Amino acid sequence: METSKRHWNSVVDTPGDKYCTADISNMYLCSLLPDSEYVRFKYDMIPPNIIKHYSLDKFVVDGFVYAKINKAWYGLKQSGKIAHDDLVDHLKKYGYVKAQRTDGLFIHKERDITFTLVVDDFGIKYTDKADVDHLVEALRDKYPLKVDWKAEQYIGIHLKWNYIDREVLISMDGYVEQALKEFNHIQPKQKHLGPSKIDRPDYGAKVQYVKEDITGNLNEDQIKFIQRVTGKFLFYARAIDDTMLHALNDIASSTVNGTEATLAATKYFLNYASSNPNGQIIYRASDMILRIDSDAAYLVRPEARSRAGGYHYLGSKDGTLFNGPILVLAKIIKNVMASAAEAEVAGIYLNATEAVSERNCLIEMGHPQPPTPIKTDNTTARGIITGTIKQKRSKAIDMRFYWLKDRFEQKQFDYVWGPGIENLADYPTKHHSGKHHSTVRPIYLYIKNKSPKTIQGCVELLAR
Repeated sequence: METSKRHWNSVVDTPGDKYCTADISNMYLCSLLPDSEYVRFKYDMIPPNIIKHYSLDKFVVDGFVYAKINKAWYGLKQSGKIAHDDLVDHLKKYGYVKAQRTDGLFIHKERDITFTLVVDDFGIKYTDKADVDHLVEALRDKYPLKVDWKAEQYIGIHLKWNYIDREVLISMDGYVEQALKEFNHIQPKQKHLGPSKIDRPDYGAKVQYVKEDITGNLNEDQIKFIQRVTGKFLFYARAIDDTMLHALNDIASSTVNGTEATLAATKYFLNYASSNPNGQIIYRASDMILRIDSDAAYLVRPEARSRAGGYHYLGSKDGTLFNGPILVLAKIIKNVMASAAEAEVAGIYLNATEAVSERNCLIEMGHPQPPTPIKTDNTTARGIITGTIKQKRSKAIDMRFYWLKDRFEQKQFDYVWGPGIENLADYPTKHHSGKHHSTVRPIYLYIKNKSPKTIQGCVELLAR
């Protein structure tokens, strides 16, 4: 199972930019179905006050009340597409069109305004309030609309803007507490610093053996419990707390054939969530230059699988500014890798394919991109891709190698080497000790007076 994290974010990229959010109420019901549908309600399940108000006792047939549906009613499988297409057509009348290569991003043909659309929620960036007024009027011509001029919340994420320092702090306050109540989880007596236990190697051993899971199998209810936990926290981990991604990736990939060890790992993860309930991420105004750290952990998963990790962020042209992530990748590589170098090439490939859409989005938002630097700590992988090392034997990485090489020659990416200790993608690839989690937490989440503002600050934390 793949776990990754994306954020809606342009982070006050120019001093004049401002933000607001908007929400359409009952968007589906503002669109008509091409053909009517029919539904029936069991009469004895309808509340008496509804029966009285609509005189439904006159319409009972064999214990049911039948109704004709003309609008894109919630629950119909076609309603979402019908409502979305209707909204897009309506916006087009006023000059708002979809970006060519970025789903969910809209621009105006003439006005300096862009917005993202998630179902019926709008995240709007503008410089002139008159442009927002134009958008609001266009929407209210067909839909009931609420506007939050302070942009304090968007798709469940809380936003705290600081226009003076040109920063925004994002969080999902109360989400973890509510989830823990849902799972009836008891607060642990001792604070858990990491989301998973570290699997320490047998130091000094000539051969490192696979640790076999011999614990008992889970019943159906226990498996469903684990699935509910991973489903509930995956959204939060992708949106806010990326320190959870590696643990969720491990748990989710083991759920189908779950054992007592999987359940224990789930409870350990819940203890971590309970100990660290309200994560925050800070975004700082930048030059909007995409930068990526890529890493891979070789043979760390059962069946000889490896894991790829990535840290994508928007930085400065000189590469000194550090920022919160727009994507954190924690993904098991499907194919069996024959060497650590092959795993690193696969990791770079997975990060680069994600970066293509990110580059397109940034360009369509008006931020031209130089060749995106992708940092790796493996000289062999970098040498194979850039052509400084000749590939002789491995055919397994041919496809990834040639794709990455082509993109390098097209100047879309630039593959650079950096020492492993400075690689931000190392964190989501493997288990770490509680001390390490505690040390690097200010890099991946915002900790007041502790989170670094520069890449050098990150390096100093990682070197501890």
